[in-house]
Amino acid sequence: MSIHEVFMPALSSTMTEGKIVSWVKSPGDKVEKGETVVVVESDKADMDVESFYEGFLAHIIVPAGESAPVGAAIAYVVETEAEIETAISQANPGSTAAAPATPAPVPVAAATVATPAAVSQNGSNHREGRLVASPRARKLAKELKVDLNTLKGSGPYGRIVAEDVETSVGKVTPTPAPAITPVTPVADTKPSPAPVVNSAVPGQTVPLTTLQNAVVRNMMTSLSVPTFHVGYTITTDGLDKLYKQIKSKGVTMTALLAKAVAVTLQKHPLLNASYSDQGIVYHSSINIAVAVAMDDGGLITPVLQKADAVDIYSLSRNWKTLVDKARAKQLQPEEYNSGTFTLSNLGMFGVDTFDAILPPGQGSILAIAASRPQVVATADGLFGVRQQMKVNITCDHRIIYGANAAAFLKDLANLIETNPQSLTL
Repeated sequence: MSIHEVFMPALSSTMTEGKIVSWVKSPGDKVEKGETVVVVESDKADMDVESFYEGFLAHIIVPAGESAPVGAAIAYVVETEAEIETAISQANPGSTAAAPATPAPVPVAAATVATPAAVSQNGSNHREGRLVASPRARKLAKELKVDLNTLKGSGPYGRIVAEDVETSVGKVTPTPAPAITPVTPVADTKPSPAPVVNSAVPGQTVPLTTLQNAVVRNMMTSLSVPTFHVGYTITTDGLDKLYKQIKSKGVTMTALLAKAVAVTLQKHPLLNASYSDQGIVYHSSINIAVAVAMDDGGLITPVLQKADAVDIYSLSRNWKTLVDKARAKQLQPEEYNSGTFTLSNLGMFGVDTFDAILPPGQGSILAIAASRPQVVATADGLFGVRQQMKVNITCDHRIIYGANAAAFLKDLANLIETNPQSLTL
């Protein structure tokens, strides 16, 4: 007789607890080895949890919508149907279920494997007979009384997303752009839509999501680091002109800014480094993380790997893929926790200047404000109008000093102002 515990797995290095999004299996259902039994919300994404045991799901300890610490038991899996009642009795000692003739053995930890919650190799919205849809899509389908089996998923790998459900009933709601993603020209002065916020009733306390709790932990960690800020004003006329020329080829302003920063970091490896108890960690690659606000609350930083070595067109395509995966909560850990330098942009909201909080494990983060027309004195002694934006870098003062940050910003400004065309090479 064997009763196996399904534990809450650690799906990322920073995860301390997980929230049950949905149970794929119900008590009494047959469970195959390697089959998904539950979808768990980790710090950054929804992940499938698969069991290494074959048998029957006997009892659910943590129901959908509730959270549990990493390592806590969330369900029991038994080898035979006859053992289901025994598992229930073990979970509920005071129940009236018949006691087993012999004591149940000590539960054995069931190994679990986390995989992306919507991965499908054939592009279908079904995986091994199971419908693949985002939690938001499932909730919306229930509210609108839509049969998910009749829909074709437009999300990554055929996953059904909320927009598919809305489209099916003629209720299409455009997905707002990530609140901190610089995807519009720096020179664009058009008013932008307000960021999406969670609806709440005045006087109500709304629990934090798993992602928001992860942000809280990261920010508290950041407070222990001594930091300083250095600001710089950069003229963007040349960059704006370049963006207009190559925008039709799929190039985004995010990619241009990330590329400019990455190329400049080649000359300033200290700004791409981080502190450790053993000394300064000089990273082998330049991975630019870009802060993105999630529609349902929280913050995530998709990472453009080796941004200095990737051409601008590929970098833009990579960014679009990362944003799509972030919205669908499908980012893999290496796609959001491998950054060596971070960009945060509030320029699309017309922000003049702001300070960014240093992410844990990094040495620098660059805050980018709006580009505005400014009256400036020209080299010939006259006055002219130039597009200018203010940037503000936050650095770990344990390894980076004011002169280091100032030299980096000076070279970044020189690249953007005098040679932006080099970003397309």
